Amino acid sequence: MKNAETPVFKLVLFGPESSLGNALMVELLSRQHEVIAVVDDLNRHSPRPGLHFKIGGLGDAHQAEQGAAGGSAVIALLPALAPGDLPGQARLSEALVAGLARTTIRRLLLVGDFDVLDEPGKYSEVERECVAQVVDGLQRSALHWTLINAPQELAGLGMEHFRSTEGTLEPGLAEPLRRLSRIAAGMVDMLELDLHRSEHLNFVV
Repeated sequence: MKNAETPVFKLVLFGPESSLGNALMVELLSRQHEVIAVVDDLNRHSPRPGLHFKIGGLGDAHQAEQGAAGGSAVIALLPALAPGDLPGQARLSEALVAGLARTTIRRLLLVGDFDVLDEPGKYSEVERECVAQVVDGLQRSALHWTLINAPQELAGLGMEHFRSTEGTLEPGLAEPLRRLSRIAAGMVDMLELDLHRSEHLNFVV
């Protein structure tokens, strides 16, 4: 039975088709939160209790607003939408921040290729400027945001993988599943406990 003191979120998830996205959906549903997954093709997905899909994206502020509509918090997985493309991730972030400004949603977990904030020397000036633009946009907004470094992912992991037990996993999957599951749990903890506002985090698990 769910603890009545634990807030229930209607979480909007951008980038749900990544491995981390699937880990997050399993973790959120296991805690009885409702999930709205924003996708570009409904035909690839089947709704299930607590999980709903809607067409959308982060192409502009209007699309971001429509995608987030009805939610109480947002998680955006930028590398799932613009892999390895920091300028692209900056544009998506700008659209998202502008779109959320038109809503009542204030809590945002933003996952991206933000290693540049830890090791700027490894990145080009253009890439550093892109991430600086993301941070500046968040700091100027009214959002309660958290920046999270994108974890290393293993492609192709679906929700069924994260529901599997250790004894039934394919060889080599146990470690990445455990790591992504722990990151997903940590992110949901942030939402439930309202932790790490206006902070930049890197999960080490």
